Formats: sequence, structure tokens, C-alpha cells
Amino acid sequence: MKGILGRKIGMTQVFTETGTLIPVTVVEVEPNIVTQIKTKENDGYEAIQLGFDTKREKLATKASAGHTAKANTTPKRFFREFRGVDISQYELGQEVKVDIFVPGEMVDVTGTSKGKGFQGVIKRHGQSRGPMGHGSHYHRGPGSMGSMRPMRVFKGKKLPGHMGVVTSTVQNLEIIAINVEDNLILVKGNIPGPKKSMVVIKTAVKNPGKVNDFGVLVNYDTYVAPEVEAEVVENEVVEEVIEEVVEATEEVTGLAEETTEEVVEEAENATEEVAEEVTEEATEEETAKEEN
Repeated sequence: MKGILGRKIGMTQVFTETGTLIPVTVVEVEPNIVTQIKTKENDGYEAIQLGFDTKREKLATKASAGHTAKANTTPKRFFREFRGVDISQYELGQEVKVDIFVPGEMVDVTGTSKGKGFQGVIKRHGQSRGPMGHGSHYHRGPGSMGSMRPMRVFKGKKLPGHMGVVTSTVQNLEIIAINVEDNLILVKGNIPGPKKSMVVIKTAVKNPGKVNDFGVLVNYDTYVAPEVEAEVVENEVVEEVIEEVVEATEEVTGLAEETTEEVVEEAENATEEVAEEVTEEATEEETAKEEN
């Protein structure tokens, strides 16, 4: 039996090399501290107490601060006991990290379900509604309260009321991956509780020590990164070719504009010369007529 405390981050999905999609819940598990070891001699049973989520000293009570000081650690926000463990493998103040589990291991996850507020019997207990016609006068009501004889409502009657915020456990979940560097555990499927809520991960009661072989997960560095790099290189080559073509086009366009300007200037100069020659000839002819 082994267990650890963590914080639910959210859900995502991973892929195996065969293309299988696995929905997973990400649980952040910072190193837990063994804050107390209980023995049969002192407490009547064997268990260890783990502390999780460091908090500021000013927010801790003197009792809590003194309790964690015995383990030579900072005040913690959550404490949980785990029975059925081999206490000889633990020491006061020892760190318990995510590497106590292995990928494929079966675990039970306990958390506090999301609060739903005050709900009716249809949402709270899954009862059926009445006819929705206007004449039925009964649509989403709780129904009969029972027979008339006891003159009271029996305990346990399913009625509207507060829903959620209940400690619940999902059994036989599978650990898909463990990230020791970032203190993360990926658990297959969903677990109870909202995001950032505290959860307890412990060895499965019905399948202790069972480890499944789900395959090999796709590694981003091995499969995705080279393809992305190849696409980036290809895009860079395409951009370089486009830039070269644009530069060559601009050079050709510039030469064409320069040639056109030169031709226009030559034509204008030739036109001016011809006009001057014609003007001179006309002037000479007029002068000759006047002399005659």
C-alpha cells in the first residue's frame, strides 16, 4: 500500500505510437513530507501521515506549526493518513515523490466532487419528469411523499436538496505517465473535484500491484519536433526563393524603366532637332521671298 497527495490541474490527451488516443487528468504532486509515523505501541495502529502544499507560517496555527516543526519542515495545508504501509520504509521528515508509482500501475483516486448547489430530484436523483402538457399540472415535481398512514415522510426519501461537495473515490484508474522533473502524474480518465482541488492517489484496493502495458507514448522530441523543424526549414527555403524572385523582378522592372526613359529622351531630342531644322528652312524661304 502506498499513496500520495496532489492537486488536480485539468484534463488533456496523449497518443501512443499505434495512434491510440488516451484522455488523461494531470495531477501536480509536489514532494509530500512524512509529518508523523504512527505505531501500534503509541497509537494502536500503524500508519504514516503526509503533509502537502506549503503555506506561509503566519497562516498556520501554533499547533500545526509545532506539528510540522517536529518533522523539520514548513507548515502544510493538507494532512492525510495512509494505513497498511510498511512504516519501516519511512522516516520522519522524508520526502515522498511521484516516482513511488510506475506507468501502467492501477490506483484509486479520492477527491471532493464539484458543488452543484440546490437541485431538484431529476438532476439530483435521476428521476423522470411528468407530462409536459399544460393539463397535467405535474412536470418536474418530487412526486408522492408515501402512504398516509405514518403521517410523516420516511427518512431517506429522495427529495430536492444540496448536491455535490461529497468525498468520492474512483477505483481502478491507470497511471499513464510520470514526470519527475515537473512533479506531474497523468491518470487515465476523469477524477472527482474541480480544478486546483486536492486529491489522494493510492494503490488500488481491488488490484494492488497490478501494472498494465498500454504501449509507448508518442515523444514530442522524437516524432513531432523533427517534422516541425522540416516544415520550418521548407518554409524558410520557400521564403528565400520568393525573395530572390521578387528581387530579380524588381531589377528587371528597374532596367525596363531606365530603358524606357532613355528611349523617350532620345525621341524627344530627335523631335526637337527635326522641329528646329524645319523652322530654320521655313525662315530661310521667307527671307528669300522677301528679297525677291
